[in-house]
Amino acid sequence: MIDIDRIRADTPATSRLTYLHNAGAALMPAPVVAALKEHIDLESEIGGYAAADREAQRLDSVYGSVARLLNAAPDEIALVENATVAWQMAFYSLPFRKGDRILTAEAEYAANYVAFLQVAKRTGAVIDVVPSDATGELDVGALERMIDERVKLIAVTWVPTNGGLVNPAAAIGKIARTHGIPYLLDACQAVGQMEVDVEAIGCDMLSATGRKFLRGPRGTGFLYVRRALLQQLEPPMIDHFAAPWVSRGTYQLRDDARRFENWENNYAGRLGLGTAVDYALAIGIAPIAQRCRMLSGRLRSGLAALPGITIRDLGRNPGAIVSFTLDGHEAEDIVRSAGAAGITIGASDPASTRIDAETRSLPNVVRASPHYYNTEAEVDRLIGHLAGLARR
Repeated sequence: MIDIDRIRADTPATSRLTYLHNAGAALMPAPVVAALKEHIDLESEIGGYAAADREAQRLDSVYGSVARLLNAAPDEIALVENATVAWQMAFYSLPFRKGDRILTAEAEYAANYVAFLQVAKRTGAVIDVVPSDATGELDVGALERMIDERVKLIAVTWVPTNGGLVNPAAAIGKIARTHGIPYLLDACQAVGQMEVDVEAIGCDMLSATGRKFLRGPRGTGFLYVRRALLQQLEPPMIDHFAAPWVSRGTYQLRDDARRFENWENNYAGRLGLGTAVDYALAIGIAPIAQRCRMLSGRLRSGLAALPGITIRDLGRNPGAIVSFTLDGHEAEDIVRSAGAAGITIGASDPASTRIDAETRSLPNVVRASPHYYNTEAEVDRLIGHLAGLARR
């Protein structure tokens, strides 16, 4: 269903490199690179302000593209510098008081958890970690039992950074909606490799990046905020774009999600992000998801047959992040060895998901993340390289 030859022609690096590090930063397709370069060239020719004015319609269309990707409305989308900014703007907009509870998952990402710690230190709010079930996913039954009137937020990373786990986002959303609790979903590793429908999920806020499976530029991200919640949130920081100065002593927040933005931004990056979203939508998220599952499944099966390899992924239906260790070899050494052989992979530090790593006594793990533009032969090439290491 995907024209792999065309996609790889749009990704010239695939002719010389086996690139399996899409959970870090994917290879941008040629149209995305062209969009970036063309706008930078335009800025150099007529100036940044004039370039933005000339491209105003295309820039505005990015909101619609992201909205289509998420099954949201354009006025529920804010475009920001990265996923962390998106997540923080949502989280720090919520008021917490002493005794308020934040529920999160064992595999929560470090950037999010340190924010929980800061707010707990400032306000006296409490962080409660929902246990995992036997598969490693967040235990939905345990979550339900932990709900009380003091729970003010459910915040979960959908696809954690340290492996293939896919948390039950929609089941969590059902509980959040039933009890009227705001639900913040970190979809950084999900967007671009699987279908993301905020209505089906039931999240109130969602943060994501452009650079990973979406194949957009670095320095781009977006935030979704459900319209029903939007009017209740005041961003932790504002400028005169987010909140026009309407009189000497008054500002007025924008009615849409752009209240979470500020006036200055990277216009070339935004156009690159919009192009990346449109590129993915043109291929089809469902075929992308199917191919990602196929390639990551092939990689797991191949690794499982190698002596000394331990696959560290959790969950019933893991996604396109494959984490593993090899007896007698440090993760960083494996990454370097693969790089010398023309294979790009990455590693995940226990500090990035400390609770999960400490619970499972995880060392640094190797992280390989195939995407739809990869081939079966490239997956097999990595397996073959690791087989050689395992024999030493």
